Amino acid sequence: MPEPAYSARSHTQQDAPPTAGDSAPAAIPPCMATMDVVPDGDRLTVTLWGELDLGSRRLLPELYDMLTLSGGGIDLRLDAVGFCDCSGLNALLDLRSRAVDQGKTVTVRSCGVAVERLLDLTGTRELFADTGRPESPASPAAPDTDPPEKNGQDLRAEVAQLRRAMQTRPTIDLARGILMASFGLSPEAAWNVLVRTSQNTNTKLHDLAHDLVGSVHGSTLPEQVQQQLAAAVAGASGDAAAHPAGGAAEDWD
Repeated sequence: MPEPAYSARSHTQQDAPPTAGDSAPAAIPPCMATMDVVPDGDRLTVTLWGELDLGSRRLLPELYDMLTLSGGGIDLRLDAVGFCDCSGLNALLDLRSRAVDQGKTVTVRSCGVAVERLLDLTGTRELFADTGRPESPASPAAPDTDPPEKNGQDLRAEVAQLRRAMQTRPTIDLARGILMASFGLSPEAAWNVLVRTSQNTNTKLHDLAHDLVGSVHGSTLPEQVQQQLAAAVAGASGDAAAHPAGGAAEDWD
């Protein structure tokens, strides 16, 4: 039996010209990710490495084609992805949404710290859970005793969670832009500030982003958040003296 057209291909999308339809607009920066694709039964395994940011949208047209060629969907291996922001996650969610429309699945079979942290902070990990692959012959599948009503409820809950994740990303990106403009941070440094502050204050990333955007319009961040934010900015800048904890925090009063 001939292999699928995307068998064992390795390529980078940085110089790929945009095409019509689902292709990325020309304004999107180059893609800094590379991928290999190999068949696995009725699915395709896609291994990505590099960085998943706004430029990763240039991968979507070809990923859509792979999804169409596959019988059951795509399995992602993201262990070698060293950086992933909300724009990269957005591309993965768009791919998953396309798969749902086709009655297929997109799973994250494995991932590194960067992707794992983002999936946890945004609450999207279970959207890419490996729940659709058949059981091994040595491990018989349990009988499906769930009533159709429960299956429908699960699907509606999953779609609602996906929509919530997509709704929070603009706020997170806006908060990152505020940090970039206020402190002269790079996109990656601003993202790291948000993540570190979220972890150190035990605050969900989208809640922190919402509060940070609100502070620009006059609301006040909690003192603990101000302190942790100032410390994260100082660490990201590489010069703690340039952003003392008290001074940086006062910018958000």
